[in-house]
Amino acid sequence: MDTRRSFLYKSAAAATALGLQPSVAFSSNRTPAATLLRVGLIGVGLRGTNHLRNLLQRDDVEVTALCDIDPERLTLCQGMMAEMGKRAPKTFGQHEHSYRDLLALEQVDAVVIATPWLWHTPMAVDAMKAGKYTGLEVSAATTLEECWDLVDTHEATGSHLMLLENVNYRRDIMAVLHMVRQGVFGELVHFRCGYQHDLREVKFDGAEFGEKATSEARWRTFHSLKRNADVYPTHGLGPIAAMANINRGNRLVSLTSSASKAIGLHNHVVAKGGENHPNAALKFKQGDVITSTITTAAGETIIVTHDCNLPRPYSLGFRVQGAKGLWEVDGNRIYVEGQSEPHRWDEADPWLEKYDHPLWKKYGEYATGSGHGGMDFFVIQAFVESAKKGIAPPIDAYDAAAWSAVTPLSEASLAEGGEPQFFPDFTRGRWVRREPYDWIRDSY
Repeated sequence: MDTRRSFLYKSAAAATALGLQPSVAFSSNRTPAATLLRVGLIGVGLRGTNHLRNLLQRDDVEVTALCDIDPERLTLCQGMMAEMGKRAPKTFGQHEHSYRDLLALEQVDAVVIATPWLWHTPMAVDAMKAGKYTGLEVSAATTLEECWDLVDTHEATGSHLMLLENVNYRRDIMAVLHMVRQGVFGELVHFRCGYQHDLREVKFDGAEFGEKATSEARWRTFHSLKRNADVYPTHGLGPIAAMANINRGNRLVSLTSSASKAIGLHNHVVAKGGENHPNAALKFKQGDVITSTITTAAGETIIVTHDCNLPRPYSLGFRVQGAKGLWEVDGNRIYVEGQSEPHRWDEADPWLEKYDHPLWKKYGEYATGSGHGGMDFFVIQAFVESAKKGIAPPIDAYDAAAWSAVTPLSEASLAEGGEPQFFPDFTRGRWVRREPYDWIRDSY
């Protein structure tokens, strides 16, 4: 195991712990839940089942309801709960809107939504209207109208929404965030990030997708077929937005996008099914590499890359650069003026060890086995603790809207030959006076 992975994954097994206590945001009229948070899950595919497993480890959570239109997934989750000695949940899934029956239950205080993307906003809006504390998987929205729906519903109902962006809690990311807050890199100037992940085997069963396929290949591939856009921006942009205090003294202003040709998915179909396979005749609209450049009100630039249709190793491509130095995840390297040898990179691990985030120091032992190197523990921890207190989460409806807006804005920019697109101000001007979230002080 390489040194960076060793840093990310080192922690010992243990049980659950107390944790994140985010600060109150703009509006909150929800009565805090009792000590025991009753949670319903909408969507229990692979991601939803992972959330279920982590929730079941907690003594302060009772999973009271499950909803999925796939009866096999419900049966699997019921069996998981029975094996752990948990009370049988109510189940729903007769039709696509059965989730509304779950939302009507008084025995549900909070919901976790992990369904295909096109359902995210409608379900989250219904959940907030039902008074449920809402945890929503990424991305939160696919259109600007949906982004506004999330914000408007939060403000109208007072119900909170947390975007469950787990990469914000990755160990190296939180160490670099700690370095940013300590001023190690000086005034911030430039960032790079993205989602660079070979998803050809996820988007296809062999050469098939849609009704002939299983899991995410049943729905995710259609977004590559019909949309030329960065459809999955938040894994990269979320951590950068936290470092740049987006929506909290800073905001995203404009975006321009460019896209390469689209050949990766066609080549995959031909390799798996031959040149005469029906899907070999399809024209996939999504460029194989989509690059978006974002400007902020504070004058930083952010380059976001979407690269999921070609053979490549996984990387989110992070780079954080300021007036005094920079960190790059690829190469696991850091340079800090006055502390590094001039013009030579430092290996990053000693720096990441030195600035290991207090949350990871305190609770890292509890994260083992939670998924994605431990960061899934922290994102669920933040959700549960915020919901129990009835307060705003660290990643709220305004963040969900701003980060997800990259999808429709990149689509519009590409359709207009790279013309700049402008981010709506989802906070309606309040970003100017809204205090930056303190991921150390506000997390105990």
